[in-house]
Amino acid sequence: MIDWVGFVPAAVLASLVPGANQLLGLRNAVRHGSAYALAGIGGRLAAFVVLIGLVVVGLDVLLSTGSAVLTVIKWIGVAYLLWIGLTSLRHAWRPRPAAPAGSPADSGRTLWPLVANEFVVAMSNPKALLLFAALLPQFTGGPDAAAGPQLALLGAAYLPIELVVGLGYVGLGSALGATGISARTHRKIDAGSGVCFLGLAGLLAAEHVAL
Repeated sequence: MIDWVGFVPAAVLASLVPGANQLLGLRNAVRHGSAYALAGIGGRLAAFVVLIGLVVVGLDVLLSTGSAVLTVIKWIGVAYLLWIGLTSLRHAWRPRPAAPAGSPADSGRTLWPLVANEFVVAMSNPKALLLFAALLPQFTGGPDAAAGPQLALLGAAYLPIELVVGLGYVGLGSALGATGISARTHRKIDAGSGVCFLGLAGLLAAEHVAL
């Protein structure tokens, strides 16, 4: 039987940690408004569905027998976080006129790159896969034959928790963007987020990931 009493607070705490995706959602909300940032979260959740599916079908067993897969995923994640960080710094150094978030300057072309960014960041972070592989099985119960459906149910329950927490980060970013902050402040936010993404890339590069 699933331990819901233990799972829900553990899932909330796990999703509250300000990792790369939460920072990305915050930055997207500041730069493009809540609607665009919310669409980006859809990309993150789609990636989580894939990762949870891999755990359900038993990829964690494969990963435990060979660290090469995790290493490849890790360095893809490092490279992508570096790219996002450098792109943010480039935006910070590029002069631009002040414009409210969600203005016509943020055209529909912006939407899919935000979704893709969230998806790739989640998929290329081995710690996201390890989180599901380590977290979900702790709250299953009963015979091993029931583990797969229980893991799937726990994974499905995690997604709305991630969505609600992500909405909190988006709401914070949207509130900052709606204050009519100046172009100079926008540049500072871009620079700060760029440095954070570079720092996350460095931490991921230095970390040994294994089940």
